[in-house]
Amino acid sequence: MRSLFVYLKKYKKESILAPLFKMLEASFELLVPLVMAAVIDVGIAGSDSAYIVRMCFVLIALGLTGLICSITAQYFSAKAAAGFGAGVRHALFVHIQGLSFTEMDAIGTSTLITRLTSDVNQVQSGVNLVLRLFLRSPFIVFGAMIMAFTVDAKAALVFTAAIPLLSVVVFGVMLITMPLYRKVQTRLDQVLLTARENLTGARVIRAFNQEEKERERFGTANQLLTDAQKFAGRISGLMNPLTYVIVNGAVIVLIYIGAVRVNIGDLTQGEVVALLNYMSQILVELVKLANLIITVTKAVACANRIEKVLLEKPDMKEGDSPWVTAEDKAAKETADRPKEACPKRDGPFLEFSHVSLTYRDAGGEALTDISFQAERGQTVGVIGGTGSGKSSLVNLIPRFYDVTEGAVRLAGRNVKDYQTDSLRAHIGVVPQKAVLFRGTIGDNLRWGSQAASEWELWEALRISQASEFVEKKEGGLAYPVEQGGRNLSGGQKQRLTIARALVRKPEILILDDSASALDFATDAALRSAIAGMKEKPLVFIVSQRAASIWHADQILVLDDGKLVGQGTHEELLENCAVYQEIYYSQFPKEAAAND
Repeated sequence: MRSLFVYLKKYKKESILAPLFKMLEASFELLVPLVMAAVIDVGIAGSDSAYIVRMCFVLIALGLTGLICSITAQYFSAKAAAGFGAGVRHALFVHIQGLSFTEMDAIGTSTLITRLTSDVNQVQSGVNLVLRLFLRSPFIVFGAMIMAFTVDAKAALVFTAAIPLLSVVVFGVMLITMPLYRKVQTRLDQVLLTARENLTGARVIRAFNQEEKERERFGTANQLLTDAQKFAGRISGLMNPLTYVIVNGAVIVLIYIGAVRVNIGDLTQGEVVALLNYMSQILVELVKLANLIITVTKAVACANRIEKVLLEKPDMKEGDSPWVTAEDKAAKETADRPKEACPKRDGPFLEFSHVSLTYRDAGGEALTDISFQAERGQTVGVIGGTGSGKSSLVNLIPRFYDVTEGAVRLAGRNVKDYQTDSLRAHIGVVPQKAVLFRGTIGDNLRWGSQAASEWELWEALRISQASEFVEKKEGGLAYPVEQGGRNLSGGQKQRLTIARALVRKPEILILDDSASALDFATDAALRSAIAGMKEKPLVFIVSQRAASIWHADQILVLDDGKLVGQGTHEELLENCAVYQEIYYSQFPKEAAAND
C-alpha cells in the first residue's frame, strides 16, 4: 500500500490543504455547542432577545464559514484523489505492458482487468475519503471530548469511557473485514473471468447449445461473490449498531449525571445541552469514521492487489544492443565498394541452437532440444499436430518468451542481447487469432509503421490479397473497423493482419497459422506475392496445411515439442513418418502420386 503513495507526490499541496480545511470546518463546528449553551444560559434565561439574535447570526456565520471550508476541502481532495487514481492506473497499465507473456499468463487477463478498473476505483475512493475525513473525524471526536472537559470535568469522564470502547469496535471490525474484502475481490475476478469467456465465446456456446450450463456456471460464480460480500457486509454491519448502543448508553448516563448536577446547582441547563451536543457530534463522526474504515479496508485490500502486480518483475531482461549493429556499421563503411567486395557475415542469419522451452508452472517441456538454421530470403515451413509446439517455436524469435535452455541467435548474436523494441521493429508477426482495433483500415495498417505512405499501405494490401475487398469498401483505407474487426469476415481480418505486418517491411515475417480462413487459391497467391517481395524477408509459415508449406526452402516437422523432421517436401516424404502421416491425411496416396 505504501508504495502507491508515490503517486500522490504531484498533489502534495492538495493532500495538505484538503484535511486542513476540513479541520478548520471541524473547529467551527466545535464552537456551535458553546454558542448554544450561551443562548440558553444567557439569552433564554435572561429573556434577552437581542442577545439571542446576535448569537443566531454567530451560528449562521459559523455555518457559512464551515460550508466554504468544506467545499474547498472537497475540491482539493477530489483533485488529489482523481490525479492519484489516474497515476496509479497509468503506471499499472504501463507496467502490465512491460510484462512478458509468461507473467501475463501466470497472473491472468481477468484479474488484470479487475485491478485496472474496480481495484483502482476503490483505492481512489479510499484516498478521497481519507483526505476528507481521516483527520476530521478523530479531530471532532477528541476535540469534542476536550471541549466537554472545559464545560465540566466530572461529566466529561463519560467520554473517556465511551471513546475507547468505540475505538475497539471500529478497529476490531476493520481488522476482521480486511481479509474478507480481499476475498471478495478475488471472487469478483472469477465472475469477470466467467463473463469474459461467455462474451468472447458466445458463438461457440450457442453452437453447442450450452447456454443453460454457462448460466449455471456464471450463477455459481456470482453466488460465491454474493455470499462473500454478504458475509463481509454482516461483519461490517455490526459497526453502526454497536457504536449507536455505546454512544446512546453514554448519552443516557450523561443525561442522568447532568440532571442530578443541575438539580444541585453544579451545572446549568445550557452546559448539559452543550455536553449532549458534543456527544451527538461524536456519534455522527464515529458513524462517518466507521463507514470510512469500511471503505479504507476495501481500498487497502485493493491496493495490496495492485501493489502485487506492480511488484511483479518481468523475468525477461532487456538487451543493450540495437538490431544488428555490427552489420549496419559494416554496410556503411563499404557503401561505396563494389558489391563483391563487401564483407560477408559469418554464420547463418537465424540459428536455433539446442533450444528448449518450459512454460512457468508447466508439467513438462513445450520444446526440447531444437536446432536449425535459416538464411535471409528463405521460406521456412513449420508443421505438426495440435500442441506440437509450432507457435511456441516462432514466439521465441521476437522474444515473446525466452528459452529455458540453448540459444536463439540472430545475425550471429543472441536475441537476448538486442533491445526488445529494436528487435521487434524488424519482425512482422501475424498471430493465430486475427486481432484488429477500432478505427479505420488505414489506422490498423499503420500499426506496422506510422510513417508509411498511402502507396505503401496499398502495396501491403496487394501482397496480402486484401486490396480487392478494401477497394470495394466505402472510403477504402478510411473504412471504419469496429472493435475486434467484427464488421469484417474471418478471411478479411486475416488478410488485413498480414498487410499490417507487411507495412513494417520486416526482415523476418512470421505467419502463425494466419491463412486458415483463406481458400487454397488465395493462400497460394499470398505465398507467391510474399516470395516476390523485393525486401526478401526470412519467412516462417506455421500451418496445419501441407499445401501451404510444401514449396518452402526447408520444412520443420514438430511432434510433442521435438524436431522430428527437417528438409524439403520431397526429402520429408521419403524419411519422415510424421510428415508422411500429415501429408497423406490431406492428400490420399493416389492423388499424391498424380501430383
